[in-house]
Amino acid sequence: MNMMKNGVLAVLFLTMNVISVAAPAAADHALTLPDIFKNNTYQQKWYGPVRWMQDGNSYSTLERNPATDGEDIVRYDALTGARTVLITAKQLTPEGTKKPLQLDDYEWSKDGSRLLIFTNTKKVWRYWTRGDYWILDLRTGDLHRLGATVDRTTMQFAKFSPDGSRVAFVSKQNIYVENLKTWKTVQITHDGGADIINGTSDWMYEEEFELRDGFRWSPDGRSIAYWQMDTSGVQRFDMIDNVDSQYPKIFSSVPYPMVGTKLASARIGVVQADGGQTRWLAIAGDPRENYLPRMDFVPDSNQLLIQQLNRKQNTNRIWLADIRSMALKNVLTETDQDFVDIQTDLQWVDHDKSFIWTSERDGWRHLYKISTDGKSVSKLTKGDFDVVEVSGIDHKNGYVYYIASPTDFTQRYLYRSRLDGTGKPKRITPTSQVGQSVLMLSSNGQWGLELFQNVSTPPRISLVSLPDYRQVKMLEDNHALKTRYDELGLSAPQFFKVVIDDVDGKVALDAWMIKPRNFDSSKKYPLIIYVYGEPASSTVQDQWMGETGLWHQYLAQQGAIVVSIDNRGTATPRGKAWRNSIYGQIGILASRDQALATREILQMFPYIDASRVGIWGWSGGGQMTLNAMFRYPDLYTTGIAVAFVSEQRLYDAAYQERYMGLLSDNAKGYQDGSPITYAQNLKGALDNVHYQSYEMLVDKLIKENKVFDMMSYPMRSHCLCERGNTSLHLRETMARFWERNLLRSQ
Repeated sequence: MNMMKNGVLAVLFLTMNVISVAAPAAADHALTLPDIFKNNTYQQKWYGPVRWMQDGNSYSTLERNPATDGEDIVRYDALTGARTVLITAKQLTPEGTKKPLQLDDYEWSKDGSRLLIFTNTKKVWRYWTRGDYWILDLRTGDLHRLGATVDRTTMQFAKFSPDGSRVAFVSKQNIYVENLKTWKTVQITHDGGADIINGTSDWMYEEEFELRDGFRWSPDGRSIAYWQMDTSGVQRFDMIDNVDSQYPKIFSSVPYPMVGTKLASARIGVVQADGGQTRWLAIAGDPRENYLPRMDFVPDSNQLLIQQLNRKQNTNRIWLADIRSMALKNVLTETDQDFVDIQTDLQWVDHDKSFIWTSERDGWRHLYKISTDGKSVSKLTKGDFDVVEVSGIDHKNGYVYYIASPTDFTQRYLYRSRLDGTGKPKRITPTSQVGQSVLMLSSNGQWGLELFQNVSTPPRISLVSLPDYRQVKMLEDNHALKTRYDELGLSAPQFFKVVIDDVDGKVALDAWMIKPRNFDSSKKYPLIIYVYGEPASSTVQDQWMGETGLWHQYLAQQGAIVVSIDNRGTATPRGKAWRNSIYGQIGILASRDQALATREILQMFPYIDASRVGIWGWSGGGQMTLNAMFRYPDLYTTGIAVAFVSEQRLYDAAYQERYMGLLSDNAKGYQDGSPITYAQNLKGALDNVHYQSYEMLVDKLIKENKVFDMMSYPMRSHCLCERGNTSLHLRETMARFWERNLLRSQ
């Protein structure tokens, strides 16, 4: 869960007794909050951005050039390791300047003769998708800035035409095409602006469907298909800046459809790449009551494959559209009594006559091969396990590679299955490697760029050969971070199972525990539960936990035992029944699971002090914290809720209606799942998405005469990471709250 851009974010601390205390002094070489959240002492390194080259046997990446204070683009041969400098930082230096361009991203043309460079980026909502684009012609050495006819830093999603002769891009909600020989730019849509959005998406499509890039070149380069969204009639959410001027001002007004309100309409049009009239596809259904979250061309064709979700998101219709005749054919329909997923990792096989489709139709998330016309459907993966994601295709040898974890829901490994559906899934990741792996396969399926991690190992990025999974080259091992982490002598999180006994029977939940460094089982320790609990994510995973993990280690050093539990409905590969269990009861089932598991943990571990149980979470976890404390006030004594939603009807329609159903069908569920409904039950101490949600809860708490603390962070977004010192201030505030309300012995 996330709530938009900058505004006022609040952290709510509910407390019965407020005592002012100073933060405890840190011992030499101990884990400290400034080192975690300000000094970058434990910052991890990344590699790239890296791109597989067209030949499938080499990759390109960026390497610092100390002589020019810029970056060279370097090619490595996967087999021999031979290094070739393809482009120097000097070549990336615009004429008349001394400083090379900062490469935020780059793309090769299909023939490798041109490089498209993304630089000078600006943030739009959650991601850095707006900026400037340049073209480097490797044959002539010419470096040219695109978009001379549009304002600087307004360009988005630039991409080569299939033949590499033109680049299309979006600027201010309209689409443009620039010729790379004449540098002439043609504007091919003209009605964008205000309520009309061409070639990109509104806030909700970006946030909930991960749709940002909103146009596609046709394979022959003659046409462009694009989304158009109309936000007229959608109620707006105004965000106020009280900080940067003498008088308050509205700095952003965003179309934001809440639960049960009017949605933006979306439609798909086709326009000639040199301009002309847009032709619109007549997809069945009210555009205000359906979503169009995916659209891509079938390779080497004039056909589009379009996914259409109804508003309830329990039906996904796949349409095949001919852009010449504009004829539409429904080739596949996925339905479920609760909700269905959209397809995000479409892969084409059988010489582009079939595609790989992910479906939960048998109760598990499996891969199917489906012909373009929808007439042939064959199952590729079999068994009681979920496919997490597709990594790539080995077309020559007939295999699909994917990530799964049939035996441990906290881990992820590479598997492969045959494209003809025969045989059994085969694990490719060595059994000696314990944790989580994800891979980016080369186009020929012979190589992979692997990212491996676990709770005590920061991300390691390496080149591996396939199918033997032999490590060819370590690209980044984060050795310095690993050394600093090990020197702290911390207690690694320990994974365990908690079996709860609910009305539906016994359920085993995954959990982890962090103990204080000098743990003594004869003592009593306070307990802090870290919760998320919603369908969008999971907290109990065998992966490097970064700043959040170090924060929990810090709390353990202050004398707490820290535990996290994945309740039913969280995003773990445990089958559709697990994920669907939460439908219609967000905040209800999860808080019950969390409470049952917490009580079981108190029985399992006698060294935990049952009179000192705290809980905290962020976003959906903030909402879960409130539900836990309001619903089970005799169990939780204190809590911190960060960036929460207190009233579910205030959240965006796409997310909340997906998991709760329509308001007209489940009004009671929305009421019962909203923490504000039970605020009067608060007994313990509580510390806060949008300020509106916070103020509505505060109003209720005041009416019920409940005492609480809060800290607001103006002009910060959902991450609470903007402006000076925010992260450190937040964590030190939270640490003081835990100290005075939980860590001190009774």
